[in-house]
Amino acid sequence: MGLSKWLLRMAGWTVEYTVPDYPKCIICVAPHTSNWDFILGELTIRSIGRKAGFLMKESWFRWPLGVIFRAIGGIPVPRKNKKQSLTETIVKKFRESTRLVLAITPEGTRKATAKWHSGFIYIARDAGVPLVLGAIDYKYKRIVVDRCYTPTGDIEQDMRNIKEYYSQFHGRYPDKFITD
Repeated sequence: MGLSKWLLRMAGWTVEYTVPDYPKCIICVAPHTSNWDFILGELTIRSIGRKAGFLMKESWFRWPLGVIFRAIGGIPVPRKNKKQSLTETIVKKFRESTRLVLAITPEGTRKATAKWHSGFIYIARDAGVPLVLGAIDYKYKRIVVDRCYTPTGDIEQDMRNIKEYYSQFHGRYPDKFITD
């Protein structure tokens, strides 16, 4: 906890983490325009004495990184297995766990994309867990985790609402962050 907090402070970052310590929740994290987002996210969650798992492309889980990523809560996402719904698999994990906090980047890529994945909304809804909104704002060097969002049942409207919230934040590469 102390080292993570110190590293963030030395790099000039502030953390505004005001949501409760839910035993189970999804943390939606955006903007996601750089690999640094992962490092900042890990430092942030550890700086407040908590842990969160994360989804990451399966190809990152090769030796030796795979051992490290799994140890810190990584869940590999297969790109080719369309037989098994990732959303259903994660919902099942939530139902079977007493404690599971999972950070998900709705963009699903560091490239510019207006089409965000909606699986995180379905997971929160179907697993009955809070959907927490967290942002990494490079312009002001702050990490903000300050809001819970309750899905309405209208996934398209939920996505518009969530994107509207994130429109105030700035990615490391602003041209790669699209909220409209």
